[in-house]
Amino acid sequence: MEKEEELTVSWNRKNLDWLNEKYAVLSPEQRIAELYQDFDKDKILFTSSFGTTAVYLLHLMQKQGIRQPVHFIDTTYHFDKTIDYKNKLTEIFNLEVTELTPEKKGNELSRIAELYKYDPDRCCQINKVQPLSGIKANYDIWISGLMGWQNTFRKNLSIFEEKDGIVKFYPIIDVEEDEALSYIQFHNLPEHPLKPLGYESVGCKHCTIKGEKRNGRWSQTVKTECGLHQ
Repeated sequence: MEKEEELTVSWNRKNLDWLNEKYAVLSPEQRIAELYQDFDKDKILFTSSFGTTAVYLLHLMQKQGIRQPVHFIDTTYHFDKTIDYKNKLTEIFNLEVTELTPEKKGNELSRIAELYKYDPDRCCQINKVQPLSGIKANYDIWISGLMGWQNTFRKNLSIFEEKDGIVKFYPIIDVEEDEALSYIQFHNLPEHPLKPLGYESVGCKHCTIKGEKRNGRWSQTVKTECGLHQ
């Protein structure tokens, strides 16, 4: 099947298998460049949590000369150091950051009821999932910086996955941790200020403690993902 025809039919497993086979042999940089050849830039959504590995993907995008708006979900519960880091990277990379915020009433409810203690899934739904759901219909492809070594769920993801009508693109999903860290060090990229303090993964401050990989996230529960990707 020709590429143009393949990309215009409804998404199904055949489409995704074709894309995954094509992109598997490419480097992360080549995958990013190829995506912008295969898809309309205006239909591509790019999100970043500005977490401990975010700078890796942001730098790869910059090296390709891609000027893509970066959507950031401000749950109102981020560490101050995460916001400072976001502002620093925004200045360094001259990013166009679009901030998404939860609905005010729901956000306040989650705060008063301390949902993060008693119902963390609902807290994430209100403050992370719903803000992004409002714009997802405008896009065909969603670029995200998930990496397979971070947990078991992510280890089983492919470069392209379909979820709720949008195709997820994980250009660095198969990059090993050492490779990513070596890249960050080689290019002298700024480190998230909480990482040297023992936080290898950083989310909302009330659900994050020190820990390796993502073990410091929702540590007192069986929860491993916020719901954006699972």
